[in-house]
Amino acid sequence: MRHGKKWRKLGRKDSHYKLMGRNLIAALFEHERIITTEQKAKEFRSSAEKLITLSREPSLHHYRLVLSRLQNENVVQKLFKEIAPRFKDRPGGYTRIIKLGGSRLEKTKNPGKYSWNRLGDNGRRVIWELVIRKEKSAKAKKAEKETKTKEIVPVK
Repeated sequence: MRHGKKWRKLGRKDSHYKLMGRNLIAALFEHERIITTEQKAKEFRSSAEKLITLSREPSLHHYRLVLSRLQNENVVQKLFKEIAPRFKDRPGGYTRIIKLGGSRLEKTKNPGKYSWNRLGDNGRRVIWELVIRKEKSAKAKKAEKETKTKEIVPVK
């Protein structure tokens, strides 16, 4: 019986499982959007959201708790200074999982898809991202607006 064994094993030993989770969450906070498998994203989503909740209230105790779980000082500083202030008024649900692609057999039906299931084990791939992403700079917004205003006139 599986009493008290609530997490997915993901085919790994306990130490590898913990390191993989720590690295996935650190990569999510560092890049704010990563591509991984559906099972990994669902498994470590709750841990990532708990760390964001801790970092919303900046205190030395919370900083040390998050640092003990992630063990990457640069990522923890980014979490406290940039990511957590964006979620100050949000009651939860800080991450989003977007499913990608499908089986390689469907490639003939949808040739435009860019991301299919993983080779080898056919693992379903997803995009795991923070809900509120960093906004573009003023220069990037201005450049985007200029490209939208320029219309291409067809030559007759």
